[in-house]
Amino acid sequence: MIQLHITNEVNRLRAVVLGTAKNNGPIPKIEDAYDPKSAMHIKNGTYPTEADMVLEMEAVAAVFKKYDVTVYRPEIIENYNQIFARDIGFVIEDTFIKANILPDREKEIIAIQYVLDQIPAEKIIQFPEEAHVEGGDVMPWEDYIFVGTYRGDDYPDYITARTNMLAVTHLAEAFPNKKVKSFNLRKSNTVARDNALHLDCCFQPLGMGKCIIHKEGFLEDDEYQWLVDFFGKDNCFHISKDEMYHMNSNVFSIAEDIVISEKNFTRLNSWLRKQGFTVEEVPYAEIAKQEGLLRCSTMPLIRD
Repeated sequence: MIQLHITNEVNRLRAVVLGTAKNNGPIPKIEDAYDPKSAMHIKNGTYPTEADMVLEMEAVAAVFKKYDVTVYRPEIIENYNQIFARDIGFVIEDTFIKANILPDREKEIIAIQYVLDQIPAEKIIQFPEEAHVEGGDVMPWEDYIFVGTYRGDDYPDYITARTNMLAVTHLAEAFPNKKVKSFNLRKSNTVARDNALHLDCCFQPLGMGKCIIHKEGFLEDDEYQWLVDFFGKDNCFHISKDEMYHMNSNVFSIAEDIVISEKNFTRLNSWLRKQGFTVEEVPYAEIAKQEGLLRCSTMPLIRD
């Protein structure tokens, strides 16, 4: 059996699900793109190739091996995108929450059924269908659960709005001992630089009291300010609109002081090292073209 244990984003990682780019299928039609960044690359003929994405994901697998992390990979579904493991589920404390994701992606959870079979059934929950939630929007942080959402009445019009307020309510009911803090995120179906697809696309807590944040990703100034005050202004690394677009906030912590980051994030990586982090650089720029990066493609199961 797998004894799930996740209380934050940074404690030493012991077990993780890492997505796969194998048998990823043909380049999608533009009308089938789930986000504006993918649509742009489809239109421009720069959508990533399977071979490039497989290489990138294997580089991450090698880092996990170096740190002796147990890695589970999804079973391969033919011609199907299974890169973004974070979207399909997430762990809080000792409980696995199955995400209610876009209907076209429902097969993805089946591919990790062999993992779920090792978790006690009473420790797996799923919210009602109308409570939309994806793992990229949910961050356990000790006493808190940070949740990205979109509160606009036009929520149904945004394919980029993935977690609704009903899911926030269900999280609060499922974890009454936690303070659930939601953040209203900026959404765009058409302009990638104006779209915070998930909370981890514009914010991420790090070890040693630090965080990465992009102010314009938040629709409410006071909610952005709450995070800055919570972590302390000097501990926040502010990223530009361009850096958000390239997914600079979507790094992944193996431990309090060890971060996997994209090798092109020169400003961020230099800052991390100055703060005392070990930075494991990997190539991930091709996967980033689908508006997801390192946190999006990993689903932690056990941290110390």
